[in-house]
Amino acid sequence: MDVRAENEQLRAIVAAKDVELVAERGRRVELEAQVAKLAEAVRELRALLDRNSSNSNKPPSSDPPGTGATPSKKKLTGRRRGGQKGHRGSYRVQQPSEKVDEVMDLFPPECASCWTSLRPISDPLAKRYQFTELNPTRAHTTEYRRHSVCCPECGFKTRAAYDEAVIPRFVFGPRLSAVVAMLTGVYHLSRRQTVRLLWELLGVRMSLGSVSAIEKRVSEFVAPAVDEAWEKAREALVKHTDGTSWLRAGVMLSLWTLATTAVTVFKIVANGQGETLKKLFVTFGGVLVSDRATALKFWAMYRRQICWAHLLRKFVAFSERDGPASAIGKELLEYASLLFDYWSRFRGGQMDRATLAARLAPVRRQVEALLERAVAANVRGLSGSCEDILEHRAALWTFVEREDVEPTNNHAERELRAFVMWRRRSFGTQSERGERFAERLMTIAHTARKQSRDVLAFLVACGAPRPTGVIAPSLFAQA
Repeated sequence: MDVRAENEQLRAIVAAKDVELVAERGRRVELEAQVAKLAEAVRELRALLDRNSSNSNKPPSSDPPGTGATPSKKKLTGRRRGGQKGHRGSYRVQQPSEKVDEVMDLFPPECASCWTSLRPISDPLAKRYQFTELNPTRAHTTEYRRHSVCCPECGFKTRAAYDEAVIPRFVFGPRLSAVVAMLTGVYHLSRRQTVRLLWELLGVRMSLGSVSAIEKRVSEFVAPAVDEAWEKAREALVKHTDGTSWLRAGVMLSLWTLATTAVTVFKIVANGQGETLKKLFVTFGGVLVSDRATALKFWAMYRRQICWAHLLRKFVAFSERDGPASAIGKELLEYASLLFDYWSRFRGGQMDRATLAARLAPVRRQVEALLERAVAANVRGLSGSCEDILEHRAALWTFVEREDVEPTNNHAERELRAFVMWRRRSFGTQSERGERFAERLMTIAHTARKQSRDVLAFLVACGAPRPTGVIAPSLFAQA
């Protein structure tokens, strides 16, 4: 074989090797891209698995056992468990004498020194002991009988007329109906448990259908008071709002609350979209404290306060990720901790509002600058969230300038918690009528307590017969 042929053969071999190398590099690049994609998927799945109430909007009740900080091991001190010497104890306070139902006076029959008989003379410093017991409780049933009387002259029988002013319209009275409504709509017992409790505690036999009918009736009675509560909530200068899911016969709905210092109202709506909530709020005056829900963007940003507790949980989630998101999240957490420290001092009276504003001014600049750097870093799962926070820039610091505005939406979350626990036990409602009963009774209960009103007494007043022209009871009238 000549040299030329041999060179051609070698060039062919080299070219084939080059093709193989190029293909190998392509496969390697493809595999590296696939590995990176899988690694990113693993990080996202791990982040989802690690979500809890401290780094997301999940409620604490959803946390698995062991979630949270590991409790530190306490050093053994040798002291017994319980309250230590010198600590301020707690004890049951006795009822004042004017509220005692019965008094049993005990007098010594004779002198313990000389055995002289003693007369029973009242001692203003007598030692008092109190014993409390429930009297047997039974329902009181009244039977109305319309008799027919035979005329002695013509023999015609005349029955007593049915007088609506004398014979009650309903089988169960206002107080019993109010108790039933409280058991199911405030304390969230099931109807079957309510029927059992009424029989065992009061001796009242009632069917499940009767419980349902009472719920419907009480719901209608309290409707005017609930409408008034909604008016008060909408007119408030500062209000908190939050929403969660609700179920009607397995269909997903949306439950929202509007809470102020004086009133709390609830409403179950078809969804949590902006157009639906606009009809719910009606007017858009005052400051609205909420999270960054996109459905609330119809509210002017300069009249909103974004919840820093939600932001804090978001920053915790950033800090628990790998890469640059972790460092940015930890720095944001430091600024958030400083913010809450200043707010705590302000609430405790250790600084005035002017000092609070001066202390938070540099914090505001640093936080917004850091968020802008995070957006520019173009980090997946971080930059988009920080960009959304910056879109709410005008609503991050309202609490610094406005009286009665807090940096968190904890008030609405606390008000909503009882409803969330009800949903977990009952899986929602089965009908629209059930939704109206639930939202109205919870509105009455929460608002009445804020107004220092007795919930049972108010429900009784709503259900009691009223003369024509007399308006329904108000939660906001002077007791």
